[in-house]
Amino acid sequence: MKVGVLALQGDVREHIKALGECGVHPFPVRRASEIEKVDALILPGGESTTIALLAQSFGLFELIKTRIDQGLPVYGSCAGMILLADRVLDATKDQKTFGGIDITVRRNAFGRQVDSFESNLTVSGITAPAMKALFIRAPWVESVGVGVEVLASVKSADGLSHPVAVRQGSLLATSFHPELTGDNRIHRYFVEQVCKAEKSIK
Repeated sequence: MKVGVLALQGDVREHIKALGECGVHPFPVRRASEIEKVDALILPGGESTTIALLAQSFGLFELIKTRIDQGLPVYGSCAGMILLADRVLDATKDQKTFGGIDITVRRNAFGRQVDSFESNLTVSGITAPAMKALFIRAPWVESVGVGVEVLASVKSADGLSHPVAVRQGSLLATSFHPELTGDNRIHRYFVEQVCKAEKSIK
């Protein structure tokens, strides 16, 4: 299986390393011809507005959006979650997303860079032990649609619980960065559960 990592901005190498440990063929993608050939795609952490603007500049935005609409399995971490969300709160002017997951996310919901933190999470579909999740200027999910499965949540300073890992069909998104912790279980879940489920449907 060929899994592309969108390599316009963000932590691309870390995702490629984690995917390689899951027995697939990962490679960076920057061109339309490469996007057309992938069996699945990773949207890495970084800056969501920058990634979206670069995707438009490189002529990739509408292609990625179309492939998502057609059922391409996609996993987005942090900024990637924002890019997969149908709705964004605290968005920058003219913020665009690929969409696909019926969620509303809030940008930088946990605070600024200095407010980064780690949390031990129990993630549905991921075997024990708890996963060490790293949150860096992370979004959280404000609301989910009927077809969205919440895989993990955390409590914020206001005591409310917010989803930080969600799945809708062939799309998976997390607020946190599993690619930066050396734990490839989210990537393995994407490859073995999300991608193979979509393949079996076809």
